[in-house]
Amino acid sequence: MHYNCLVVDDELELAESTSEYFNLFDVKTAFVTEYEECIKFLQENSTDLILLDINLSSHSGFELCKKIRSEYDMPILFISARDRDEDVLIAFGIGGDDYIHKPYSLQILMAKVKAVLQRMKKRGSSPEDNYESEDLTIDYITGKVYVRGSEVILKAMEYKLLTYLIQKKGCIISKEELFEQVWGDSFTGDSTLNVHIRHLRERIEENPNEPVHIKTIWGRGYCYEE
Repeated sequence: MHYNCLVVDDELELAESTSEYFNLFDVKTAFVTEYEECIKFLQENSTDLILLDINLSSHSGFELCKKIRSEYDMPILFISARDRDEDVLIAFGIGGDDYIHKPYSLQILMAKVKAVLQRMKKRGSSPEDNYESEDLTIDYITGKVYVRGSEVILKAMEYKLLTYLIQKKGCIISKEELFEQVWGDSFTGDSTLNVHIRHLRERIEENPNEPVHIKTIWGRGYCYEE
């Protein structure tokens, strides 16, 4: 099932009241109270945005953010009573998109969430924000990838590599360009790239040993072909 927002907060009453309030105003929202519940929820559902508390009972919200960021790319807004600059800097440093202090006004919180959702909707309204071919579909809003109608799960860097190759489809892309544009690091090794290319082929190619989409152009780099 798809939701607009997921609230992750171990304060049950607050998580429940926030979720109920959002749903009253047509922001489809669910809530969980634990690290493990959140992981399970994301495996079984999708969400446009996550509101994440730092102080969870079993794990830190920081740990959960890093886990989510390794596999998904939706906006994460931290909600916390902790107001130290150090916490705010950590939150942004590990992939948070905003930091909202508790106690918060439900009206203002919802306004922030709606603003983010509206930006995502506008970004997704153009054809370039979705990709479809005969056997591959990518929903750039949810970050979901479908191969021959079935969803495949990609790790964050695999997803980033695939979407970059598709963006440059038909062009030969050098390893150096992939290192800089995908990893943001010109010192990334060939072995790292080779492993990611192999994993992508295993997930999207009908026969990974004879790829028809992700082609190796010997001595020059790689090329994505439809």
